[in-house]
Amino acid sequence: MKTFLLQFFTWWNSQTLGTRFHTWRFGKKVGEDEAGNVYYEGGIDSEGRTRRWVIYRDYSEASKIPPGWHGWIHHRVDTAPASESYKPREWQKPHQANPTGTPSAYRPKGSILTNQHRPQVTGDYDAWTPGS
Repeated sequence: MKTFLLQFFTWWNSQTLGTRFHTWRFGKKVGEDEAGNVYYEGGIDSEGRTRRWVIYRDYSEASKIPPGWHGWIHHRVDTAPASESYKPREWQKPHQANPTGTPSAYRPKGSILTNQHRPQVTGDYDAWTPGS
């Protein structure tokens, strides 16, 4: 019952009832990423391409889409990452979602969200003024 109410009244929790119905009716599952997001395609969009969409495992946050799936969902590549044998290079880091708005977001010295003070200006900078 809780899932039904969340899908009925919110858009940021995984999927809405409209998306669930559209996925049931037109969607063909293409694959799933390591975070548990499920990718679908089906139907034709206004530009004549196959429509592609993602159902997020929990909160809907676009930065949770890994790079390979991002290219597929935006029609940059035709082959979904689940259909190819992609091996990341040793220097490539694993995908990390955008931490903006979370406790792990970057907060520089002097930010109102930290207790640190902004460093003092050293005096080696002269501001530009017109006519100088």
